Amino acid sequence: MTIRVLLADDQALLRSAFRVLVDSEPDMEVVGEASDGAEAVRLAKEERADVVLMDIRMPGTDGLAATRIISADPALAHVRVVILTTFEVDDYVVQSLRAGASGFLGKGSEPDELLSAIRVAAGGEALLSPAATKGLIARFLAQGDGADDLDPARAERLDALTVREREVLVQVAGGHSNDEIAERLEVSPLTVKTHVNRAMSKLGARDRAQLVVIAYESGLVRPRVE
Repeated sequence: MTIRVLLADDQALLRSAFRVLVDSEPDMEVVGEASDGAEAVRLAKEERADVVLMDIRMPGTDGLAATRIISADPALAHVRVVILTTFEVDDYVVQSLRAGASGFLGKGSEPDELLSAIRVAAGGEALLSPAATKGLIARFLAQGDGADDLDPARAERLDALTVREREVLVQVAGGHSNDEIAERLEVSPLTVKTHVNRAMSKLGARDRAQLVVIAYESGLVRPRVE
C-alpha cells in the first residue's frame, strides 16, 4: 500500500526538498502541496491524503488551526498530521497535539527520521521525534499551575477504563512501544494493542499521541521535571 503524503509549508523550497525525498521512496508518494492551512485542509480531502506534513507557522490559516479542522472532521478521521517545526521546544507543539496532531518533528531532523515518521504516522503509532522525547511533553504540561491545568472531564472519563487499560495507558504515556509494554506487564504484544485500542475508543483519542496528552491532562501521569 502506498502512503499518500500531503506537504503543507509556505516555503516552496522546503516543499520541493520534501517532495524529492518522499517521492524517492517506493512505498509513498506526494499527492499535493499546500502553502497555507486552508489549502492543506482542502487538499487533504480532495487528494485522500494519509499523512499531512504540516508546518505550524503559515500565513492565513496556520498549521495549528488546520490541524484542529482536520481532527474535527469525521470525513478526515483517517488522516494523520505530523507537525514540522523549526523549534522543537515550542509551546505550539503541545497545542498541536491537543488539536489532534499525531506527533511532531523538527525540520532539522535527518531524512531517515522524516521518512520513518511518515510510516509510523500512517500506521497510527506516531508520537514524537527522537529529539523530542516524552519528557518534552511532560515539561510543557508542567509549565502551567499544576492542578489548574488538569481537565476534570477527562479525569472522569478515565473511570471507563479497566485497571489493566489504565496500566497500559501509563506505559504509553511513558513513551514505550507495544513490545516494551508487553515485556513490562508480562503479556503479549497483541494483548497490549487490544488494550491500547480500547483505551483510545473510550477516551476518544485518535492515536497514541493523544493518549499521552490525555494521560497528563487528566492527572493519571504526573510530569517529572528534571
